[in-house]
Amino acid sequence: MLNITPDTGAFLAVLVRATQARRVLEIGTSNGYSTLWLAEAAAALGGRVTTLEFAPDKWELAQATFARSGLAATITSVQGDAGGWLAAAQTASADLVFLDADRSRYPAWWPDLRRVLRPGGTLVVDNAISHAAELAAFETMLRADDAFTCALLPVGKGELVAVRAPD
Repeated sequence: MLNITPDTGAFLAVLVRATQARRVLEIGTSNGYSTLWLAEAAAALGGRVTTLEFAPDKWELAQATFARSGLAATITSVQGDAGGWLAAAQTASADLVFLDADRSRYPAWWPDLRRVLRPGGTLVVDNAISHAAELAAFETMLRADDAFTCALLPVGKGELVAVRAPD
Protein backbone atom coordinates (compact mmCIF):
# COMPACT_ATOMS: atom_id res chain seq x y z
CA MET A 1 0.00 0.00 0.00
CA LEU A 2 1.31 3.41 -0.95
CA ASN A 3 -0.37 5.51 1.71
CA ILE A 4 -0.20 9.24 2.06
CA THR A 5 2.37 10.55 4.51
CA PRO A 6 1.27 11.54 8.04
CA ASP A 7 1.93 15.22 7.25
CA THR A 8 -0.35 14.93 4.21
CA GLY A 9 -3.03 13.39 6.43
CA ALA A 10 -2.72 16.21 8.93
CA PHE A 11 -2.86 18.75 6.08
CA LEU A 12 -6.04 17.15 4.69
CA ALA A 13 -7.68 17.15 8.12
CA VAL A 14 -6.85 20.83 8.64
CA LEU A 15 -8.09 21.68 5.14
CA VAL A 16 -11.42 19.90 5.71
CA ARG A 17 -11.92 21.82 8.94
CA ALA A 18 -10.71 25.17 7.56
CA THR A 19 -13.03 24.96 4.55
CA GLN A 20 -15.92 23.51 6.55
CA ALA A 21 -16.09 20.67 4.00
CA ARG A 22 -18.99 18.48 5.08
CA ARG A 23 -19.25 16.57 1.79
CA VAL A 24 -15.87 15.06 1.05
CA LEU A 25 -15.14 12.88 -1.97
CA GLU A 26 -12.00 10.75 -2.09
CA ILE A 27 -11.01 8.95 -5.27
CA GLY A 28 -8.50 6.22 -4.48
CA THR A 29 -9.24 4.63 -1.10
CA SER A 30 -6.46 2.04 -1.07
CA ASN A 31 -6.51 0.53 2.44
CA GLY A 32 -8.39 3.48 3.94
CA TYR A 33 -5.58 5.34 5.70
CA SER A 34 -6.22 8.68 4.00
CA THR A 35 -9.96 8.18 4.37
CA LEU A 36 -9.61 8.11 8.15
CA TRP A 37 -7.90 11.53 8.19
CA LEU A 38 -10.69 12.94 6.03
CA ALA A 39 -13.48 11.19 7.95
CA GLU A 40 -12.30 12.27 11.38
CA ALA A 41 -12.27 15.91 10.28
CA ALA A 42 -15.58 15.66 8.40
CA ALA A 43 -17.24 13.95 11.39
CA ALA A 44 -16.20 16.85 13.63
CA LEU A 45 -18.26 19.09 11.33
CA GLY A 46 -21.21 16.72 11.07
CA GLY A 47 -20.09 15.72 7.58
CA ARG A 48 -19.38 12.57 5.61
CA VAL A 49 -16.79 11.08 3.26
CA THR A 50 -17.58 9.14 0.12
CA THR A 51 -14.57 7.15 -1.00
CA LEU A 52 -14.13 5.27 -4.28
CA GLU A 53 -11.77 2.34 -4.88
CA PHE A 54 -11.46 0.34 -8.08
CA ALA A 55 -9.42 -2.64 -6.78
CA PRO A 56 -11.60 -5.18 -4.90
CA ASP A 57 -8.72 -6.37 -2.69
CA LYS A 58 -7.87 -2.84 -1.54
CA TRP A 59 -11.56 -2.08 -1.02
CA GLU A 60 -11.85 -5.14 1.25
CA LEU A 61 -8.83 -4.01 3.29
CA ALA A 62 -10.41 -0.59 3.66
CA GLN A 63 -13.66 -2.08 4.97
CA ALA A 64 -11.73 -3.75 7.78
CA THR A 65 -9.87 -0.49 8.49
CA PHE A 66 -13.15 1.43 8.70
CA ALA A 67 -14.75 -1.17 10.97
CA ARG A 68 -11.84 -0.89 13.43
CA SER A 69 -11.74 2.91 13.31
CA GLY A 70 -15.07 3.84 14.87
CA LEU A 71 -15.65 6.13 11.87
CA ALA A 72 -17.50 3.67 9.60
CA ALA A 73 -20.82 5.49 10.06
CA THR A 74 -19.22 8.61 8.55
CA ILE A 75 -17.87 6.81 5.46
CA THR A 76 -19.66 5.66 2.33
CA SER A 77 -17.28 3.27 0.61
CA VAL A 78 -17.84 2.40 -3.05
CA GLN A 79 -16.00 -0.31 -4.96
CA GLY A 80 -16.02 0.44 -8.66
CA ASP A 81 -14.94 2.70 -11.48
CA ALA A 82 -14.60 6.35 -10.50
CA GLY A 83 -15.34 7.56 -14.02
CA GLY A 84 -18.77 5.96 -14.06
CA TRP A 85 -19.51 7.09 -10.52
CA LEU A 86 -18.53 10.68 -11.32
CA ALA A 87 -20.67 10.70 -14.47
CA ALA A 88 -23.73 9.77 -12.39
CA ALA A 89 -22.98 12.05 -9.41
CA GLN A 90 -25.02 15.14 -8.67
CA THR A 91 -23.70 18.53 -9.73
CA ALA A 92 -21.99 20.51 -6.94
CA SER A 93 -22.28 17.55 -4.55
CA ALA A 94 -18.75 17.75 -3.07
CA ASP A 95 -17.19 20.49 -0.97
CA LEU A 96 -13.72 18.94 -1.15
CA VAL A 97 -12.32 16.32 -3.53
CA PHE A 98 -9.11 14.39 -2.81
CA LEU A 99 -7.59 12.67 -5.85
CA ASP A 100 -5.15 9.82 -5.20
CA ALA A 101 -5.86 7.24 -7.92
CA ASP A 102 -4.77 6.32 -11.44
CA ARG A 103 -3.25 9.66 -12.50
CA SER A 104 -3.58 8.84 -16.20
CA ARG A 105 -7.38 8.98 -15.84
CA TYR A 106 -7.61 12.47 -14.33
CA PRO A 107 -7.82 14.38 -17.65
CA ALA A 108 -10.75 12.23 -18.81
CA TRP A 109 -12.45 12.68 -15.44
CA TRP A 110 -11.93 16.46 -15.43
CA PRO A 111 -15.32 17.54 -16.85
CA ASP A 112 -17.17 15.50 -14.22
CA LEU A 113 -14.74 16.36 -11.41
CA ARG A 114 -15.28 20.03 -12.20
CA ARG A 115 -19.07 19.56 -12.27
CA VAL A 116 -19.18 17.61 -9.00
CA LEU A 117 -17.02 20.10 -7.06
CA ARG A 118 -19.23 22.90 -5.81
CA PRO A 119 -18.39 26.53 -6.55
CA GLY A 120 -16.05 27.62 -3.76
CA GLY A 121 -14.94 24.01 -3.27
CA THR A 122 -11.41 22.64 -2.99
CA LEU A 123 -9.62 20.01 -5.06
CA VAL A 124 -6.47 18.34 -3.70
CA VAL A 125 -4.31 16.19 -5.98
CA ASP A 126 -1.74 13.93 -4.28
CA ASN A 127 1.74 13.08 -5.64
CA ALA A 128 2.00 16.39 -7.49
CA ILE A 129 5.76 16.61 -6.93
CA SER A 130 6.74 12.94 -6.80
CA HIS A 131 4.84 12.16 -10.02
CA ALA A 132 4.85 15.58 -11.68
CA ALA A 133 5.40 14.19 -15.17
CA GLU A 134 2.36 11.91 -14.86
CA LEU A 135 0.24 14.84 -13.68
CA ALA A 136 1.52 17.42 -16.18
CA ALA A 137 -1.41 17.22 -18.61
CA PHE A 138 -3.97 17.36 -15.82
CA GLU A 139 -2.21 20.22 -14.05
CA THR A 140 -2.13 22.15 -17.33
CA MET A 141 -5.89 21.65 -17.75
CA LEU A 142 -6.57 22.71 -14.19
CA ARG A 143 -4.38 25.82 -14.34
CA ALA A 144 -5.96 26.83 -17.68
CA ASP A 145 -9.42 26.91 -16.11
CA ASP A 146 -10.09 30.52 -15.05
CA ALA A 147 -12.48 29.34 -12.35
CA PHE A 148 -9.61 27.77 -10.37
CA THR A 149 -6.77 29.21 -8.32
CA CYS A 150 -3.95 26.69 -7.86
CA ALA A 151 -0.96 26.23 -5.59
CA LEU A 152 1.62 23.44 -5.42
CA LEU A 153 2.50 22.67 -1.81
CA PRO A 154 5.59 20.73 -0.68
CA VAL A 155 3.67 18.57 1.79
CA GLY A 156 4.28 14.82 1.68
CA LYS A 157 4.76 13.81 -1.95
CA GLY A 158 3.42 17.18 -3.10
CA GLU A 159 -0.14 18.44 -3.04
CA LEU A 160 -1.67 20.42 -5.89
CA VAL A 161 -4.46 22.42 -4.29
CA ALA A 162 -7.06 24.17 -6.42
CA VAL A 163 -9.94 26.30 -5.18
CA ARG A 164 -12.92 26.83 -7.44
CA ALA A 165 -14.24 30.39 -7.52
CA PRO A 166 -17.67 30.91 -6.02
CA ASP A 167 -20.48 31.63 -8.46
